[in-house]
Amino acid sequence: MTRKQKRLTLIGLAGLVLVAAVGLVLMALGDKITFFTSPSDLADGHLRPGTRLRLGGLVEPGSVERDTGTTVRFRVTDGAKSVAVSYTGILPDLFREGQGTVAEGTLAADGSFRADTVLAKHDEKYMPKEVADALKASGHWQEDAAKATPKR
Repeated sequence: MTRKQKRLTLIGLAGLVLVAAVGLVLMALGDKITFFTSPSDLADGHLRPGTRLRLGGLVEPGSVERDTGTTVRFRVTDGAKSVAVSYTGILPDLFREGQGTVAEGTLAADGSFRADTVLAKHDEKYMPKEVADALKASGHWQEDAAKATPKR
């Protein structure tokens, strides 16, 4: 074997090891990765029930219903579409109607969302970029918040 052939063989083997390592990492993280989506994205219907994701938007005014106990039902909207969310647990102190929120959980077969974690935003300055873009597209974005949001 010549020197050039040895070098090419070594590079090829290193490439195979790298591809195998990336494949193993992606397989290990496959169930742990949580994607972010807006209510408009959920309305498209391209996600399967049971898919784990983060849903972000504003709590729709007049939609919060509290059951006896710690179960709360509310709707999250991006201005264009809204999604029903149910959550069992203690809500953050800053959670209220008209306020930004991010709920993490799974999509139910009926199109509703079952959250196991709810985060409340105290203003639009800390909203994820995807939620801010969805609110801008629907016309619900406030210009003062846009000036305060850092550029990426």
